[in-house]
Amino acid sequence: MPDFHAFLTRLPHELAFSQEAPATIVDRYHTRDIEYRTDGITLDRQRLIDHVGPARKNAHELDIQLHEMLLDDDRAAARYTMTVRTRQDKTLQIEVYLFAQLAPDGRVRRVDSITRTVKP
Repeated sequence: MPDFHAFLTRLPHELAFSQEAPATIVDRYHTRDIEYRTDGITLDRQRLIDHVGPARKNAHELDIQLHEMLLDDDRAAARYTMTVRTRQDKTLQIEVYLFAQLAPDGRVRRVDSITRTVKP
């Protein structure tokens, strides 16, 4: 059973650096009817899978700094910073404020998040 901490910290690494099929990784952490809303843009399962290609092509290093995480039954929230260094040696630092609904098996069913890029 996936857990929310792994969703926040392990999933990004698996998506960016694993040789495993993107659909397998997405399905391990999300329900098939996932709605992933970030900054007003909604991604469904297929759009999440499609996002993996560019991430794998561009990401060189990835660090997740988890500041806060709260769990309450099927609801979860987190505040964290993701730092990505690209293959072009550009560094992106993104603050994330994320709210999620979890399925009974622990996978994420819905996400609403707001991000903000900050200077590293």
